Amino acid sequence: MYEKISTKVHEQSEVKGVSMWQSAIVRGAGGGCHRVCNREWSNSIKTLPLLHTLRIHTSEGPNRNHQKGAGVNVFDRQSKLLQRERAARNPDVAVFDYLKEEVGYRLSDRILDIKRELKTGLDLGCGRGHVAKNITDVELSHLYMSDFSPSMLEAAQVPQGIGCTKLVIDEEKEFPLESDSLDIVISNLNLHWVNNLPGCLREVQRVLKDDGVFLASMFGGDTLFELRSSLVLAELEREGGFSAHISPFTEIRDVGTLLNQCGFTMLTIDVDEINVGFPTMFELLWDLQGMAENNAGVNRKPHLHRQTLLAASAIYQEMYGKSEGIPATFQIIYMIGWKPDPKQKLNQAERGSGQISLKDLHKLDDLIQEQGMEGRIKFMKDLENDEEKK
Repeated sequence: MYEKISTKVHEQSEVKGVSMWQSAIVRGAGGGCHRVCNREWSNSIKTLPLLHTLRIHTSEGPNRNHQKGAGVNVFDRQSKLLQRERAARNPDVAVFDYLKEEVGYRLSDRILDIKRELKTGLDLGCGRGHVAKNITDVELSHLYMSDFSPSMLEAAQVPQGIGCTKLVIDEEKEFPLESDSLDIVISNLNLHWVNNLPGCLREVQRVLKDDGVFLASMFGGDTLFELRSSLVLAELEREGGFSAHISPFTEIRDVGTLLNQCGFTMLTIDVDEINVGFPTMFELLWDLQGMAENNAGVNRKPHLHRQTLLAASAIYQEMYGKSEGIPATFQIIYMIGWKPDPKQKLNQAERGSGQISLKDLHKLDDLIQEQGMEGRIKFMKDLENDEEKK
């Protein structure tokens, strides 16, 4: 169904006349990243007032998701399945694994930080085994590897020395696993294509044992912001309106709330940004298709005009390009959540039971420098004696 709205907009007759957004990634001392934008308007903009009719898509009928806990389908899962099948059968599929390989290695490295016994696990949406093949020093006795693309699952590499079972699992349906059967569930760059994400996380929570851990990575909201803005500006200039060509991603501020609502506790969430360089925008689009990360939105536009693509490429180069090419930003959100164990109850200390005042902590450094560790121990004992006298 279309809803027509007429409005006057100014079409810019030349690509070089668009407003310029300059972006830079600034990395802080603590490892955090943020984007700094500076808006500069061109002084030689040639505009022509035109009357355009904008089309706004409304979701109805076939886009409704009737699964429990879900509302409207944002992604076309059948199209995504076909995209993954095509990517898995590509003879050059390994050429496009560089991003998922890197994130899968970083995610597997986080498993080593979990200091507890892990016997049985699930790699949810394993793809070509980018995480599983890096699991080497973990004492897993059995690992389930799952994907909803049979061809992708067949091509997945299995870890050495660990028993593996491959299962075709649709993340939007009930998992064919028993409740309270797994110690760990891993998911690498897969959950951003799930419509009913709360339902999927509840299934993860169901199959985990008490005190089991969920470890995942997914694309964040700033992923491909350069490509998104370039396509929007190009379509506004050439066609007088724009459609969504980049799938929506989860914002980091919503991840913690979502995990809490699904029953996970002791959350740890951090963000990383990976910048990849390309000669032009067209190589970026080619790689996204090879990764099976091309658009699969329900209301996606079926065709993008050649002139719009050429304009978007020129805008991309003008706004973000460098002498060696263009950058593409991938924001990665890493999350760790634990299924609560009823046996592990944390009792809060009584109010006023603290023995050391925080206002005296600054004296520790001076005592250590003057008297060494013996002075620190004496200081702590003196504080305890003072509290006992009081």
